[in-house]
Amino acid sequence: MARRIAAGAAYGGGSIGLLGVAAVGVLLAEAQLAKRTVGTGTAPLPPAADGLYGRAFGSDDPLRLALLGDSTAAGQGVRRAGQTPGALLASGLAAVAERPVALRNVALSGARSDDLERQVSLLLAQAQGPPDVCVIMIGANDVTHRMPATESVRLLAAAVRRLRTAGAEVVVGTCPDLGTIEPVYQPLRWLARRASRQLAAAQTIVVVEQGGRTVSLGDLLGPEFAANPREMFGVDLFHPSAEGYATAAMAVLPTLCAVLGVWPEPDRPEAARREGVLPVAKAAAVAARRAGTEVTAARAPWALLKHRRRRRLAEPAEGREGVEGTGAAARGGPGPLPRESPRP
Repeated sequence: MARRIAAGAAYGGGSIGLLGVAAVGVLLAEAQLAKRTVGTGTAPLPPAADGLYGRAFGSDDPLRLALLGDSTAAGQGVRRAGQTPGALLASGLAAVAERPVALRNVALSGARSDDLERQVSLLLAQAQGPPDVCVIMIGANDVTHRMPATESVRLLAAAVRRLRTAGAEVVVGTCPDLGTIEPVYQPLRWLARRASRQLAAAQTIVVVEQGGRTVSLGDLLGPEFAANPREMFGVDLFHPSAEGYATAAMAVLPTLCAVLGVWPEPDRPEAARREGVLPVAKAAAVAARRAGTEVTAARAPWALLKHRRRRRLAEPAEGREGVEGTGAAARGGPGPLPRESPRP
């Protein structure tokens, strides 16, 4: 199905229907109930986190990191800049690379894949040139607003292609599993999970074909949410909490560092960790089912599937001075990356 969606995006096919007519009435009722439950709390607007991180490593020739996408990339739901995924990734990248990192976040809360063209244009119009690496998190709003999956992945592929052509590396955090949201009941929960995973797998296929890497976010927060529902999601029961964003950033950071050649693990599969080289569609399907899985291109039509070891992230100190400044978030350095997470 993911391959069909990706092929439809490439050749102008229509959307892939997921539901029979008989299910429509039940799903509409479930959707209305979910709307009355999810989002009833007021999530804080995303705090601005742009600035220079890793000041302890100097301020000359920083790595340029950009975030694009929706409210997850923007960091909606937390109150402090240091809790946003952008700040966490910039701080972690600076610590691993031992080099300052300049962060620019152009993500927009509520954005769908059709906003990526505008976001990419903002980044490429910068006087200092394109970023060294871009992280894109997109897809949840495409599912909730029923954007055709073929259109969604076509727009993502175009954004990745523009960034890669400009010389930027690209890491995409694929569509999260909307079936993990507790107030969504069956059968809508099952259908949301199915649609989310199909979109995530199709995103993986087109991103790898354009020379990017993906990290599946999937049900990354699922086990943690079941154990700590008040900790992993914010007040609106939809956006992650500070702990939830830290978990997501911890999964993306190894791939972000690897694409820049600063991660200590080699780009070769480890059989003991169930890694390997698979046909890209198969690798995409496996990644969609297992959160935190990285997929990158091998020799076409093959892809390398890896489960990189994560490290816990320290929240940066508070404060910034803007994109051109050297935020206090970096003045004390990004903080240590403590012990490896016990989870693969």
